[in-house]
Order: sequence, then C-alpha cells, then structure tokens
Amino acid sequence: MLTISHYSKLYPGGKLAVDDLSLTVEDGEIFGFIGHNGAGKTTTLRAVAGVLDFDQGSIIIDGHDMKREPVAAKRVTAFLPDNPDLYEFLTGIQYLNFIGDLYEIPGDVRTERIGRYGDAFEMTGNLGSSIGSYSHGMRQKLAIISALMRDPKLLVLDEPFVGLDPAAAHLLKIFLAELCAKGGAVFFSTHVLEVAEKLCHRIAILKNGRLVRQGITAELVGDSSLEDVFLELDQERDGGVHG
Repeated sequence: MLTISHYSKLYPGGKLAVDDLSLTVEDGEIFGFIGHNGAGKTTTLRAVAGVLDFDQGSIIIDGHDMKREPVAAKRVTAFLPDNPDLYEFLTGIQYLNFIGDLYEIPGDVRTERIGRYGDAFEMTGNLGSSIGSYSHGMRQKLAIISALMRDPKLLVLDEPFVGLDPAAAHLLKIFLAELCAKGGAVFFSTHVLEVAEKLCHRIAILKNGRLVRQGITAELVGDSSLEDVFLELDQERDGGVHG
C-alpha cells in the first residue's frame, strides 16, 4: 500500500530532518512510526500525505507515485495531523459536506457514513453547531469522521489518540481494524508504548532522522532500542520538551 524509498528531507539552513528512509506498509497492516520529538516522524507523515514537498527519494501509494501522480495518490489517502486545522466558521455538517464534495462522495453514501460515524462518536447532535464552539476533543472527533467517511485505502495519522477520551479511542481502534480488514492500511505515529504493542502489526523506530530498527511488533517488544526511545519520550514529556 505504501512504499517509501530512500526518502530524505533537507530544510532551509541545512537541517537534515529525515535521512535516507526506506520502509513499506502492506495491505491490511497497521504500521506504527515511533521516535522522539524532532526525530522526523511528522515530516515523513506530511510528505506521505502530499502536504510537504521533498527532493530526494520516492513515495508510492497504492501504485501511485506522489511526485508524478499527486492527485491520484492523495485521492486514496486520508491524513489526520496532530492538530487539525478546521474551518471554524462552518458548522460540523457543513465541513463534512465540504469534504464530501471535494472527494466526490455520492450523497446517499455520504449521508450513511456521516450518520454512522457521527452516531458512533456521539457527534451527531453537535454537527449543526459551529466548529468554533467545539472543544478540542470534539474537533478531533470531527476530523476523524472526515477522514473515515472517505473510506481511504491508506490512513495516515499523527498521534491520533492524543486528546481523545477512552471511549472514542477504543472506537477509533475498532474502525482502524475495519479499514485494514477491507484491505486498507494505517500508517501512524505514537509515543505510547502500549498503543504500539497492542495495535501495530509492525513498527519502525526513527532517531535523529534515521531508521534505527523496524520489524514485527511482537519481536521488537523488549528490544533495548525500543525501550530507549520510549524512555527518551517519557523524559521529554516530564521535562516539557515539544517538537
């Protein structure tokens, strides 16, 4: 579903954010992307989603090269950033219909999906209200609904469980599993070891822009490099470091 080959990202000023990254995400797979703040996770996810340009390497999604066929690659991909920018002047239902129009989702299909995911996340009663009045958790749920309603082949998520209540987080896990059961795939970053262990088929560990380990989750649990990364993440959160 996703093939990243020798991807590198150099920012102005000479900072190498990601250095020669190669990995694959198979159909039906939930793939976890792990690393400390500033490791290059978000940079990679944004490149995969097609919102960040890159010069070196290739990113291919469901057979579509992001450089040569960006529209086709984006059409089968849904991206949920860690802090989604939503149009606050719209109501929830207006925003979802805007997404539906953008991705040419038929009216009957759109109505069914909005109803299903809106009810599941207990958002249906709030869709008539302006997004500007939403809490952070409600905005997160609306963004998730807008991604799921597109029925993407590849779902790209940056720290998707941050800000979700336990019930919503549980629901999201169920919907991710459903997407994969239909042959789709999920590529997401997390800093929670328990989430990586329980949810991901495989994981990759990024450190200072370089891939240090990747493999089947069960085989990497207890690996010193994995434990070191999560120890660093705990220290960063305790010290208030962000990135």
